[in-house]
Formats: sequence, C-alpha cells, structure tokens
Amino acid sequence: QVQFVESGGGLVQAGESLRLSCSPSESTERRPAMAWYRQAPGKRREMVAGISITGVTRYMNSVRGRFTISRDSAENIVHLQMNNLRPEDTAVYYCNLLSNPSTWGQGTQVTVSS
Repeated sequence: QVQFVESGGGLVQAGESLRLSCSPSESTERRPAMAWYRQAPGKRREMVAGISITGVTRYMNSVRGRFTISRDSAENIVHLQMNNLRPEDTAVYYCNLLSNPSTWGQGTQVTVSS
C-alpha cells in the first residue's frame, strides 16, 4: 500500500504563506486523485483540498481563495500553497488519496501565530 511523505510545514505569523509538498514514499507511475487533510489538537481530521486525476480541484469553505492545491505530474508531487494563513489553520497537515486513504504518514506541522 503506497504511503506519502509530507514536507514544508513550519512556524509562521498570521498573513504569511507556506507551501507544502507531498510525494509517494516509493516510485510509482500512478497519478491518483489526491487530497490534503489536516488535524488540529483535539479535533477530527478533515479534508482541506482535493485534486482529481483530471485536475479538478475542490476546497473546504474556510480555505477557499487562500489555499491552492496543484500537481506536478512529471515529478509526481502534490503541492498545497497556503496564503494569508490564520491561527485557526494551525494543524498537522497530511496528504493521501482522495478516496479510500491509505496508511497515514507523519504529516507536517503548520503553526500560525497571531
């Protein structure tokens, strides 16, 4: 079962930006529909943004207009560009399949200070 490796998190101030990256843990030719998820302390994991195999994107309401999910098919990397970050975006961010997520990776911590 494929796993994914996330990177790019960090500590930023409100209003700043971060770009997260996600790649499979082993080389694969597959380019499935993917999503970014996040889990804040004491809360359930939620889907932040998704991208289909044809490039159609969708976002949760609170990030629409601020976050952009994209795919570099040649490198098989999925990015999440996060602009105008808010303290409520603080969470561990994970990437995984859009449907039937596989084993979860370590995630990458995003902390936004006010």
